Amino acid sequence: MRSRYTAYVLNDAAYLLETWHATTRPALLDLASEPAARWLGLKVLACAGGGDNDSSGTVEFVARRKVGGRAARLHEVSRFVRQEGRWFYVDGKNPRDAE
Repeated sequence: MRSRYTAYVLNDAAYLLETWHATTRPALLDLASEPAARWLGLKVLACAGGGDNDSSGTVEFVARRKVGGRAARLHEVSRFVRQEGRWFYVDGKNPRDAE
């Protein structure tokens, strides 16, 4: 999770695609076309699974950023799966959408 946040901070689309599960990965990720964001921090709120013996896990987090001078928060519960010893991002949902 933290490495993917760092990739967003660095606009490293290649890393994000490499760590995105093949079943949900977009063909292209053009971060340059998105409005420039200044990332302000990541706070991990909860984790489930993701241990040495797990094949899946979830991470709930809040990432803060400024876009065009306006503060924004991304609150998400992300799903990950492990394949061949590597973790891959599957998808994420805003926890409020689940209510």
